[in-house]
Amino acid sequence: MNNDFTAALGRAMEHTRAGNPAEATRLIQAALTGAPAPAPAPAPAPAAKAKAAPPAPSVKPGAKAPIEDAEIISETPPRRGPMAGFAMPSGLGQGGVDLQQMLGKLGAMSPQGLNGLPQGLTGLPQGLPGSGKTPAIPEGACYETRHFTSKHGARDYRLFVPSSLPDGPKGLILMLHGCTQNPDDFACGTDMNSHAERHGLILVYPHQSRAHNAQGCWNWFRPEDQRAASGEAALLAALAREVRAEFAVPEGAVYAAGLSAGGAMAATLAATHPELFGAVGVHSGLPHGAAHDMPSAFAAMRGQPNGSITKTQGSVRMIIFHGSADATVHPSNAKALFASTGAGAHGKPRRETGTTKANRSWSRDIVKTPDGKVVVEAWTITGAGHAWSGGSPDGSFTDPSGPDASAEMVRFFMG
Repeated sequence: MNNDFTAALGRAMEHTRAGNPAEATRLIQAALTGAPAPAPAPAPAPAAKAKAAPPAPSVKPGAKAPIEDAEIISETPPRRGPMAGFAMPSGLGQGGVDLQQMLGKLGAMSPQGLNGLPQGLTGLPQGLPGSGKTPAIPEGACYETRHFTSKHGARDYRLFVPSSLPDGPKGLILMLHGCTQNPDDFACGTDMNSHAERHGLILVYPHQSRAHNAQGCWNWFRPEDQRAASGEAALLAALAREVRAEFAVPEGAVYAAGLSAGGAMAATLAATHPELFGAVGVHSGLPHGAAHDMPSAFAAMRGQPNGSITKTQGSVRMIIFHGSADATVHPSNAKALFASTGAGAHGKPRRETGTTKANRSWSRDIVKTPDGKVVVEAWTITGAGHAWSGGSPDGSFTDPSGPDASAEMVRFFMG
């Protein structure tokens, strides 16, 4: 990152702390596009009885910022829903975004961080803070917190077991939340528990805490977490194996689904553990190998991958969802995911189109094997941003307009 860019971000943070998000947005827009910063907007006159804001704590060169600056992006949660936060200008996103989270992710690009914040402040920043809600549990079903430990690390996780499994579970889905989310928030937003109850599925919601990434992101961009025998990919595969063995889940009926950073990690699991996962669902994510460090991760999110995308192997099928107006993870990543499956070897995809009851248009490209087995579905939701399609407003980062990604993923997994 050049000095001008770093300086622009520093000025943006100063304006944010001073309560002037509009000017901070203008500075970010100029920094992202490489254009000269727009002329500053005139500062409003202070209110007659307003108290002066306390000065921001100074940070010596090379020193870390206070812990509250490093890990608390926003003490006051922004408004909930797809339009949370203030609206961004053209070119900076649609649907609004919390500015301080935007600054946090931009700061993580710098080797020193923004204003001295520690490197790796965030992996794949996105969305709103976790909703703080607990999903409704069907009568007789189990939804409990557990802890898993392996040689690759340890994580807490939520386990959902349907109220009735007369013939045993039909499958297991590893549900990988996005940044700033948590298992309960993700369960609320996707409403996947309801689908699991109907279809006899075990759900595992691993928790990526801020002890492992400052924004709770799965570290999809780090080489040590992209390998079959180490890091988070190995940890998540080991967790899936343990729960599969406990509940006697049939072979080939273990799946993974994720949003954003979680979607990117689901794609990594398809590439690193094709013998374990029968299919994966990637919502607003990126292909395995699209990045190898923080700068390349941010480039990949902009649609400029400079990593080495790895094709999936074996028989891992993939269903992909991406909004055409996603300003956090560029929609070109969905095309790269599609290509990574090697589906082109089966011929040209068939395209279908439709419109939801909420008047949201969509298209999907379907590729089948010669014997009629669907190996990849790629859904593009027109006008949708960085949010779980068809999700519930009870969770963060959802777009209730549909189509219902949860229902379609379950159908795809069990098809």
